[in-house]
Amino acid sequence: MKKIVAWKSLPEDVLAYLQQHAEVVQVDATQHERFVAALRDADGGIGSSVKITPAMLDGASRLKALSTISVGFDQFDVDDLTRRGIVLTHTPDVLTESTADTVFSLILASARRVVDLANWVKAGEWKESIGPAQFGVDVHGKTLGIVGMGRIGGAVARRAALGFNMRVLYTNRSPNPAAEKAYGAQRVELAELLATADFVCLQVPLTAETKHMIGAPQLKAMKRDAILINASRGATVDEAALIEALADGTIRGAGLDVFQTEPLPADSPLLQMHNVVALPHIGSATHETRHAMAKNAAENLIGALDGTLTGNIVNRDVLKK
Repeated sequence: MKKIVAWKSLPEDVLAYLQQHAEVVQVDATQHERFVAALRDADGGIGSSVKITPAMLDGASRLKALSTISVGFDQFDVDDLTRRGIVLTHTPDVLTESTADTVFSLILASARRVVDLANWVKAGEWKESIGPAQFGVDVHGKTLGIVGMGRIGGAVARRAALGFNMRVLYTNRSPNPAAEKAYGAQRVELAELLATADFVCLQVPLTAETKHMIGAPQLKAMKRDAILINASRGATVDEAALIEALADGTIRGAGLDVFQTEPLPADSPLLQMHNVVALPHIGSATHETRHAMAKNAAENLIGALDGTLTGNIVNRDVLKK
């Protein structure tokens, strides 16, 4: 019977599904040696939020597939997995709408200063009619620039164009004709997007090319009243440069669901800034979506082990081996 290592707690029905197909060994990934030993004796693995290094897989000769309960896969060395003949799967479809909801909540909260003013009210500061010091900025009719027009970027564009009558600009490696037709999205170079957009929204995976793609030069290229939204990966932004830009007024504000270090350190200057909305990486964090992700990841894993999986494969080159 096949053996599967689960390094994340799974819903009961998902665990039962896996147990119908294999022996499931649940491990605490913080117990590193036990975790590595379990991987060496496994055919497959499922989990998330833990970095799996090549050294951890040395001796794991039976391992055929790993399934991450996420759309992102930067916790894995994909090239190394491919060389070893290990299939890596992910869950790109089931979290699209929930994540797009989170992105748009950051846009609205940042523009209308929802968190800052809610705290202001709770602190007892609301003692008379509000004035310009408490004003925010409009969202409807503004220009949204989306960096990365994939599934989530397209879902954000739909909300922006159809729900808020926003002009949508985007930059992407390839055109997105569907978004252009349905939402009037216009593909432009990054420089034009940064110079034009009222809201710059990052929806790219973390790769060598996207790491720190938004740094001091890019922030200075943005409009002074623009807001940066990042719900992709923290390292796509040079956090030190962002902190400086927010402090000196280079840009109006930021809505962030991801950070360079997570959890965000208690001494981070971002926590003291009134023009920052900071969330604890909740992009897909709803009961419904997280259950759907776990179920999808389990189905991916069993399909990969059985050799029947055709979608949700990160490293398709491994199938050519």
